[in-house]
Amino acid sequence: MRRLLLAGLVALIVLPAAAATAPGSGSLDLETIMAAPDWMGHAVENPYWSVDGRNLYYSLKRDGSPVHDLYRVDPGNGQSTKLDAAAMAQAEGPAVYDRAHRHAAYILHGDVFLVDLASGRRVQITRSAQPESAPQFSADGRALQFRESNNWYSYDLASGVTAPAAILKFADDPQAKKPDELGQQQLDLFKELRENKADKDAVHANQQDLAAADPSRAPQPFWLGDKIQPVDTELSPDGHWMLVVTQPAHHDDGKAPGVIHYVTDSGYTETEDARTYVGRNDPAPQSVLLLDLVAHKQYPISTDNLPGIKDDPLKAIRAKTVAALQKAGKDDEAKALKAPDVRPVTMYSMDSGSAGIAWSEDGRNVALEFLSIDSKDRWIATLDVNKHSLVPQHRLHDDAWINWIFNDFGWLKDGRTLWYLSEQTGYSQLYVKPVDGAAKALTSGKFEVNEPQLSTDGKWFYVRANQIAPYSYDIYRVPVNGGALTRVTQYGGADQYALSPDDTQLAVLHSSAYVLPQLAVQNAQGGTPRELTDTMKPGFTAHAWIAPKIVEVPSSHGAGVIYAKYYGPADESAGASRPAVIFVHGAGYLQDVSESATYYQHEQLFNNLLVQQGYVVLDLDYRASQGYGRDWRTAIYRQMGHPELEDLLDGKAWLVKNHGVDTKRVGIYGGSYGGFMTEMALLRAPGEFAAGAAQRPPSDWVTYNHQYTANILNDPQLDPEAYKTSSPIEYAANLRDPLLINHGLIDDNVMASDSVRLYQRFVELHKKNFWLSLYPLERHEFEHPDSWYDEYRRIDELFETWVKPGAAH
Repeated sequence: MRRLLLAGLVALIVLPAAAATAPGSGSLDLETIMAAPDWMGHAVENPYWSVDGRNLYYSLKRDGSPVHDLYRVDPGNGQSTKLDAAAMAQAEGPAVYDRAHRHAAYILHGDVFLVDLASGRRVQITRSAQPESAPQFSADGRALQFRESNNWYSYDLASGVTAPAAILKFADDPQAKKPDELGQQQLDLFKELRENKADKDAVHANQQDLAAADPSRAPQPFWLGDKIQPVDTELSPDGHWMLVVTQPAHHDDGKAPGVIHYVTDSGYTETEDARTYVGRNDPAPQSVLLLDLVAHKQYPISTDNLPGIKDDPLKAIRAKTVAALQKAGKDDEAKALKAPDVRPVTMYSMDSGSAGIAWSEDGRNVALEFLSIDSKDRWIATLDVNKHSLVPQHRLHDDAWINWIFNDFGWLKDGRTLWYLSEQTGYSQLYVKPVDGAAKALTSGKFEVNEPQLSTDGKWFYVRANQIAPYSYDIYRVPVNGGALTRVTQYGGADQYALSPDDTQLAVLHSSAYVLPQLAVQNAQGGTPRELTDTMKPGFTAHAWIAPKIVEVPSSHGAGVIYAKYYGPADESAGASRPAVIFVHGAGYLQDVSESATYYQHEQLFNNLLVQQGYVVLDLDYRASQGYGRDWRTAIYRQMGHPELEDLLDGKAWLVKNHGVDTKRVGIYGGSYGGFMTEMALLRAPGEFAAGAAQRPPSDWVTYNHQYTANILNDPQLDPEAYKTSSPIEYAANLRDPLLINHGLIDDNVMASDSVRLYQRFVELHKKNFWLSLYPLERHEFEHPDSWYDEYRRIDELFETWVKPGAAH
């Protein structure tokens, strides 16, 4: 998954290191399990192959520090070496290669390096204060292209000269400015003014002639006007074309709420701006310019011919809202909701951060991926550079919203055939399509394909997929011309992979319930892997942690099976009338039920502690979770908190039926989206849960961000009903069960004001048994062990008081 994305509702665990004593095989305690996680071990991160394919590099967090060290490992013998500062100077970055495989290039400490593969000679191309990125070789292999911000440069391998590929000026061309009426009168009156102007025009024309005839000169600038600003630029490998993605220069994002810092270095209260609220203003629409770098001409690219771009997929909702506004006499607000004649678009944002633009290796074809701002359509189109127009290739429409992942695309080695992921069948699958032919599915089935990578020889696609079971991920491969999808790894918890430069080996990051991602290498066609790392700490691995059991909870609402992780004692025979706790994962779209390491290490250890204290625990992948296809994902469209609650209640019923759980003694907790669901559970199903603990919960979706919220609920002005249906604050009057809310005061993702506003509602409604704990130095992702300990001490005490058998109500 890309990038989500997104400043999404995710409770990341990013804690500084601190000494802690491992629990061994004895009892657990909160002090230990909520300590900084260095005592557990460290995840291996960001593996990549050396330029010659003989070694692998990876990163590892340093004990007692946020610093990450770079390691080099020999995949033949598993010998790892931590690189010191001197060795780092000779290290390599993830490499790209020219088409003839004579040269490689990479970025190291923000600078560009070139390697001659035959001799091994390395040349440093840049040494600058600003970081360079995105190295690529020209189609003919004679130049190395790279970018600094939105400026592209080309390094000529033969001469060693670096030159800008284009000079972009976001201002009006002063030479092209025409005199106004008064200025023309001056020219008409005064000969010297006319002569001065003629001299300037002659110098300018001479400069243009010299630039056109002399390739040793820097190119003349493109004057693009001051009404737009750059979002991204992409240079064609043949150096002939550049695509410039722009947006209005003075777009108003809307008023930003303030985050108040009460505990500061200065001793004074300080305020910072956070992200704007959903619907305060839509994201800036984007446009594309095509620059002909040879003829020095520019052409705007119209999106008007994208299929369905003039439709209004929100027509029914729009009509209902407009009618309600007109009835209320709010004619101006009703007019503001008029549908555009052509829907505005943005470019898809790729994992690299660049816009959704992919050039073929020879530079003769380019594909662009557009998203409608209303999130209902995704288009992939090629560009006819001679006609300066788009040629639609694929449209993916979703009445709910287009997924923020599964949007990868690119070109086969022939430079004429597109490949892309699409959810058009309801599950992300891999397709190929000639630019002038029909699409062909390379994979199919009720499973999800992601992270496609084309082999260097262009014959195979490698992908990560959960074909065996929704919770089991491995690396597979399939021929580019079609054929069987073959399983390459056998982990079930394969997290990431990197194919060696010669296509013969596969580096795999894999994990399991209590093992953070580790690095292995194996034959790219399959076989027995060689484990290269073991970064877990003995004190952690020595403990008899509870292996979560993946179970299938039947849905009573026609959703099929709800997959869940069950934590319980090894011997349940003596249990009767047990208390239980349901943990709710965050983000909404995450998948926590898998054979990989959980995103929630601290919560998993807390679940172990709860079992030690006599509870059983269930962790469900409720509807909206990733890994189960499009319909599972979009079930929450316009009704967040409703299908998910049905699934949580089905999980509770399953516990009661199968594990002797007392239906009156079930607690619930979670963070971020999990906190939201905790509030929805208590406020929409009062009496079902004995108590709930909500960490950093969004309680009113009108105050969350646009990118996440408008996908699921549309704009609040257009679809106010969806926001009212989906926001806990609208159900505050229903509170009857104990609710603990924990929130970081400087949270700039879900504002602390969400919890404060809900608290005030409870005050005004004369509710009781609700508590709000605020943490002055915490953002959305808590960073300090003291805060982790304090919030989970409060959760533990809440459950001990209200959920344990015999607790007084």
